[in-house]
Amino acid sequence: MGCSTILAAAVPGFFLSSLFVMLLWGAIAPDFGIEKIDYPMAMLVTITLWIAVAPLAAASSRTKWWKG
Repeated sequence: MGCSTILAAAVPGFFLSSLFVMLLWGAIAPDFGIEKIDYPMAMLVTITLWIAVAPLAAASSRTKWWKG
């Protein structure tokens, strides 16, 4: 699978993930007494999570600790 194919698949996923973050944040924000976020802030939260989780996912895919 080429880099352009992976990128083409990741871009729509990013925008959809941002939409879900915005909607879910808006649903739980009143329960915690925090303000809702708009779509650009949801994009920032999403890219921050992706940057934090991607190295962990790559590292876990290289280890075989769960296979015994």
